[in-house]
Parts: sequence; structure tokens; C-alpha cells
Amino acid sequence: MRCTHWRRLPLDLARKAREQSSSGHVDSAVRCQLSAHETGAHHGLLDDLEYDTALWLRWCGTDVALATLPDCPALGPGPDGEGCFLFLDHAEHHTWADTEEEVSRSS
Repeated sequence: MRCTHWRRLPLDLARKAREQSSSGHVDSAVRCQLSAHETGAHHGLLDDLEYDTALWLRWCGTDVALATLPDCPALGPGPDGEGCFLFLDHAEHHTWADTEEEVSRSS
């Protein structure tokens, strides 16, 4: 299950994010993409960048910053081998593990 915390981008960081963004567009608020957690930093995806990196909003309490992080290279099990949509060395589960957990709970 994914984290349910959201964060609105401060205006100054939104401007910087748009300048760094490949698409030139970022959302005004993001949801933490990590597995459910109560402590530590939250990370919301702002945009994919070049060279296997992405732009993330990182927040912990009142500390908020932009972070350019390399993509997680892990591939999921099975013939499809879905990639993880998080960043390298993220905590907890890969994104496909959270999806499998949600599916098994609803079955």
C-alpha cells in the first residue's frame, strides 16, 4: 500500500521545478510514492528527466526540497518484468510489490 501523504509545492520550488522539468509542467501538489510509512522523508514525483533520472519533491516535516534522483533499476517478477517507478535506493517495497499487496487484499 502506498503512502497517503500529499504536499503542495511552494511557489518558489514550483518555478524551479518547471525550469528543470523536461516537459515544462509540474503539478501543484504531489502524493508520496513510497510504501506506507509514518517516519522519514516523503517523495513525490514531479517529472521524468533525461538519462534515467527524475525530479522529485522531498519533504520531511517543514523541510521541503527538490531532488534529482536516479531511477530504480529493479525489474519485477514474471514475464512482463515491470520496472520500479521509484528512485535508486528507496526504502521499503518496489512499486509492483505495493500493487500486488493491494490486489491480494481486495481478492
